[in-house]
Amino acid sequence: MKAIIPVAGVGTRLRPHTFSQPKVLLNVAGKPIIGHIMDKLIAAGIDEAIVIVGYLGDMVEEWLLKHYDIKFTFVTQTELLGLAHAIWMCKPYVTDNEPLFIILGDTIFDVDLTPVMQSPYSTLGVKKVEDPKRFGVAITEGENIIRLVEKPDTPVSNLAIVGLYFLHQSGALFTAIDYLIDHEIKTKGEYQLTDALQFMIEGGELFTTFPVMGWYDCGKPETLLATNEILLQGNCQTKKYHGCVIIDPVFIADNATLNNAIIGPNTTIGEHAIITDAIIKNSIIGNDAKVVHIMLNHSIIGNNASITGNPHEISIGDYSEIQVG
Repeated sequence: MKAIIPVAGVGTRLRPHTFSQPKVLLNVAGKPIIGHIMDKLIAAGIDEAIVIVGYLGDMVEEWLLKHYDIKFTFVTQTELLGLAHAIWMCKPYVTDNEPLFIILGDTIFDVDLTPVMQSPYSTLGVKKVEDPKRFGVAITEGENIIRLVEKPDTPVSNLAIVGLYFLHQSGALFTAIDYLIDHEIKTKGEYQLTDALQFMIEGGELFTTFPVMGWYDCGKPETLLATNEILLQGNCQTKKYHGCVIIDPVFIADNATLNNAIIGPNTTIGEHAIITDAIIKNSIIGNDAKVVHIMLNHSIIGNNASITGNPHEISIGDYSEIQVG
């Protein structure tokens, strides 16, 4: 089965980290965001992925081709005209009426997708939320969806659409998107996938929902760190480091170097990172980063960055050098 994964967003809320790498390659609990997504998809039987890239898309392509051996097709979205438009660009690579799974590339989830892929109907992942105005929402009657609304100004449902979509017949989806584009139907200035799915419902397509309890946002520094903490639960470090104290849960890359350090809890240390005379907790340290003579908490240190000093919270991008007296 094919999956479509849109990852063309710029990730402005995660700057400076996304100035030099796409958001989906940011490390969370030992692997990039896109790595967590791909592992779930492959476990559920996905054997082909169409990846919609944009900003720094060559880095995404290189990483995926290096780490996975399924078939990839990369589609470049040069204009960010909305999620439906991004999906529409994949039409030439999808056989009419074959089943299709769509997953947004900026969210890590914890749900068994195997029964979802076997559903006889189209079905959407949903989760109850306190502030439905931030999301597309589903209005249901029994087990079926009767209406979808994109970011309603007035709350009409608390079932948020979380970015997991199984389409039993892909042809109907592309017909719906064609209609939106031909008639220039936009919501909030963009062609919305929610509107295309609503068009399908109005045309008689049956949609159900499936619950997604584990849905982890990676869109902002604070939520990235929160997701890192959740995913590290149960991750115990067995390797010993001379002169160091490790407080689980943590992820420490095998080739990282630690000297006279206290690491954890809830901390990820990237590949070839060097940590010396430091205390680090609730943080993410990038690949090839150097952290010396410092205490960090709730911090994100980019790849190849170097920092020394004594702040308690900091967020610096790739290749930065900071010395704090």
